[in-house]
Amino acid sequence: MTLLSSERRYTGRIIDLDVDRVRFPDGSTGQLEMIRHPGASAVVPFVDPPESPDPRVVLIRQFRHATGDYIWEVPAGRLDTGESPEACARRELHEEAGVVAGELRYLISIYTTPGFTDEKIHLFLASRLEDGARSPEADEFMEVHTLRWSEVGRMVRAGQVVDGKTLVSLLFVQCFMRNP
Repeated sequence: MTLLSSERRYTGRIIDLDVDRVRFPDGSTGQLEMIRHPGASAVVPFVDPPESPDPRVVLIRQFRHATGDYIWEVPAGRLDTGESPEACARRELHEEAGVVAGELRYLISIYTTPGFTDEKIHLFLASRLEDGARSPEADEFMEVHTLRWSEVGRMVRAGQVVDGKTLVSLLFVQCFMRNP
């Protein structure tokens, strides 16, 4: 696909909206609405060593306006201008969960919804946690919970974890790190 032109229709605090005129692989042309996002990082924080039989992890239960309810998530947030994904993961972990990672391991990067946004989230695993002070943003309403890995697995199977980045993060850790 070839970008022929792009017109910015909206500039916001978190996202921008562009209408792109593109040439498709078959040679035809069309318009696509694209939400531009600076990217984000998310982190699965392990209180106990990840290889422990049933380690404790930290999850956030956060109110999300789009769902009209609280949902379970791993700590995450958007990249600041010029910020590396690793620095973002460390910052968000500290701000949202109130912990500092002694070790941070990169897992994978994913596109959230490539049909209409370029948002890419970089996923990490944090371990060797140390206590810090939480400092959520004014529009963040969340509770911090420490749960056993087995309980988190039950929550995933029961459909209680519905956030995409959280599901990918947890299942990636289970499939490729805890059960290789």
